[in-house]
Amino acid sequence: MLIVAGTFDVAPERRREFLASRSEAIVRSRAEHGCIEYSFAADSLHPGRVRLFEIWEARSDLEAHQVTMRANPASGEVPILERNVVYYEVASAEPSAGPSGR
Repeated sequence: MLIVAGTFDVAPERRREFLASRSEAIVRSRAEHGCIEYSFAADSLHPGRVRLFEIWEARSDLEAHQVTMRANPASGEVPILERNVVYYEVASAEPSAGPSGR
């Protein structure tokens, strides 16, 4: 399993536009083979920051996704001021033992 997490910083007044421009790509990505999770979300404290979070079954699934994304980039061009994205290889995962009502 591979987790991709990071941030994109854009001008605060254009963050909503940036997120809207990613909607179609999010829908497409979630339908791709091996995609477990794929999302962009506004940071709750930093007005120009967008958080990225993805989970892929395998690196090969992520690599296929990247080829697709390069061939069909997201619509709209909001300049990205800074990008910081990291890949995490996951050896195991288990549910949290915290209170969940289960």
